[in-house]
Amino acid sequence: MTDLKILHNPRCSKSRQTLQLLLEKGLEPQIIEYLKTPVSAQELQLIVKQLGFSSARQLIRKGEDAYKKQNLADNTLTEESLISAMLNSPKLIERPIVVFNGKAAIGRPPESVLNIL
Repeated sequence: MTDLKILHNPRCSKSRQTLQLLLEKGLEPQIIEYLKTPVSAQELQLIVKQLGFSSARQLIRKGEDAYKKQNLADNTLTEESLISAMLNSPKLIERPIVVFNGKAAIGRPPESVLNIL
């Protein structure tokens, strides 16, 4: 299934568990290690839409140091600014994200990605 993708961080336990779940289901996703191979602004904007989020802010990991350093809690920041922050500091992107058939899901918990398969 070449249209099945996972934005994966092998150091993240939830990401590893989500990938393992997909493999156990007999699926072979395209693995995108987004810390090594960053996604584009357009891809990130599309993922936000595919997740059904109203804002890129919902995709940001608020516990990361970069969140505080870049003052991303500022509600006046534009969508473009939030996307740019995630592109400049990819650790800010919530993970893992599975994309399939025009839909996306965050693997927290890992089983939540099964809803889009």
